[in-house]
Amino acid sequence: MTDQAVDVNSPDRAAESFFVGRRRELTELRADLERAGLNTISGRKAPRARVLLVAGRPGSGRSALAEEITRQLRERYPGGVVRAALTDPGGEPVPGERSARAVLGALGIEAPPGEDEDALTQRVREALAARKALLLLDDARDAEQVDPLVPDTADCLVVAVSRGPLTGIPDVRPCTVGGLDSAAAVELLGRHTGAVRITVDPQAAESLAEECGGQPAALLLAGGWLAARPTASVADLARRLRELPAEQDVPEGDRPLARAFRLAYEALSPSAAHALRLLTLAPAGLVDAHTASALAGCSVPSAASTLRDLAGLGMLRPAPPAGPGQVPAGRREDGTDGRYVLPGCLVPLLRARSERQDRPGERRLARARMLERTVRLLRACRAITEPEGSPARKQLAGLPRALRFANTAAAGSWLRLNRPALLGAARIAVADGELDTLARRLVAALVRALAAHEGTEAAAPDLYGLHHLVLDVAERRGLHRERAAALLNIGDLDARTGRTEAALARYRAALDAGRAARDHYATGRAMESVGGAYQDLKDWHRAADWYGRALAQRLSRGERADEARLYGRLGAVHAYAGAHEDSLREWRAAVACHRRLDDLPGVARALSEVARVLEFTGRPHDSLRVCEEALEWAVLAEDERLRAALHLRLADTLERVGDPAAAALHRGRANRLLGPDEARA
Repeated sequence: MTDQAVDVNSPDRAAESFFVGRRRELTELRADLERAGLNTISGRKAPRARVLLVAGRPGSGRSALAEEITRQLRERYPGGVVRAALTDPGGEPVPGERSARAVLGALGIEAPPGEDEDALTQRVREALAARKALLLLDDARDAEQVDPLVPDTADCLVVAVSRGPLTGIPDVRPCTVGGLDSAAAVELLGRHTGAVRITVDPQAAESLAEECGGQPAALLLAGGWLAARPTASVADLARRLRELPAEQDVPEGDRPLARAFRLAYEALSPSAAHALRLLTLAPAGLVDAHTASALAGCSVPSAASTLRDLAGLGMLRPAPPAGPGQVPAGRREDGTDGRYVLPGCLVPLLRARSERQDRPGERRLARARMLERTVRLLRACRAITEPEGSPARKQLAGLPRALRFANTAAAGSWLRLNRPALLGAARIAVADGELDTLARRLVAALVRALAAHEGTEAAAPDLYGLHHLVLDVAERRGLHRERAAALLNIGDLDARTGRTEAALARYRAALDAGRAARDHYATGRAMESVGGAYQDLKDWHRAADWYGRALAQRLSRGERADEARLYGRLGAVHAYAGAHEDSLREWRAAVACHRRLDDLPGVARALSEVARVLEFTGRPHDSLRVCEEALEWAVLAEDERLRAALHLRLADTLERVGDPAAAALHRGRANRLLGPDEARA
């Protein structure tokens, strides 16, 4: 990754095109970068990256300033630019585990699912220490969010954005952002209203900029108001703002934005104002026509038109563009397009309005509509991966055109592009507490869509969190069956990443939940998984005991395929424990089960294991005989790879009994079956 920016939970950067002024602040940040740090003054090598801090109120243009200094400095950092937002659009701090995992994902580094925050932040520091990169951390709440991500090398740079000083990080001086100077404020205003109205009355423009406190967010709202009213004068808007009474419960520094918002909001139509208030429910602050349509209860084209109007008024900002190979979130067969973000500085103001004007039941209904729409989109996203003519594709054809995807690639691109919002929707649904049935359906649909498009291995980190959400709902509602399933899934991911003790605890809890639900499948799988955990811990006797319990249950229910698998697992652990006669007995039972199932490859593999154990017991000739029988079954199964493996097994055994000619013959047959490349491997 060189000479490129990597966006992680990126804030809106549409403001780059509106960046003006800030010469003093940019000079101050550059000077802070060049000054000698405390370690340099004391003669010690700087052990960590320098942190440049941009401090200011939301709406002051602090993020735009951080983006501009990042743009100016990026050539110095060939390792790229990594961006991360440390606060959700709703104002909640992003957990450290999520921030670290997102940064690692942007760097192309896979982190094991379920790894704790300390291990993940350590991975971040190590990854950044190996490259000369710039890390932009937007909207940090405190030093505890920033400090764990600071690389342990002076070759990197961190640009942090916060409301105030980050007490606790040494050698950091804030560059405090206030209002724009008069010239820059008027220039920013003119980019929305056009130069003519500014030129004909420059004094009124300066007065309007002063009423807006020079704050870019307030100026954008004022410019949007004027742009929507070509006949209104700049002086008229300045007068209207002056006449608005001050809101005493709003801090003085936030009043210019509050007044500009009030004027712009009260000029909206009732339907647009209602839709705007409900957009605060959008997960991750990302909005498209489908989300707005579901929240407001209107048609998709109507919602798309409303979003465009709100963006023109400065109430919404265009979302970051889709990356290579991705389609915009809203573009489907109906041709709708457009993704927007709700500026974080407007969220508290809109929520206050919503609390006064919208009933709680109305907001819950809007959220339920949005989540239900998300479930349907996720089902369509998964269904497009099914073969033509399958039941899922037939159901997909019956969906409204607006909910369908053109092809699998478009669906996968939509899933990747909207992943933060989809995961946010799942968290919102579970946290609501009153929508648990819908939450379970949403999580299940998201799990299936991720598995279908990315595979369970690639999606494992997200799946780990989603299974925890299912567990939260199951424990809250006393749903033992769902609790058992979630614990089994989490345990499997723990076991896959080497956390065997944690997996063992999950499996035991799943066994209790399965018994409480009288779910034979869950209890059987839990017992087998407990045995597998003990096997990983090399506790062969306990592993055999638990496999035996699972086998007894399968035998009582006549589940032949599971019986065959468990006989094989028992045979393996007995062999590891050195109990070869017991191992032979179990593997022979597995052979009999596979024969009853008419599973030809299974018979061949089980006989191959019988031959292996016979060789361990010092009976090579018996081993050869059984291995030849296994080869006959592999021929019947028409499994060339299995045949090749058995030929190689025969060759090894023949060499040990002193028949190199026959061994060479079998090895040659294996090579012909595998091909030269695989044979060399």
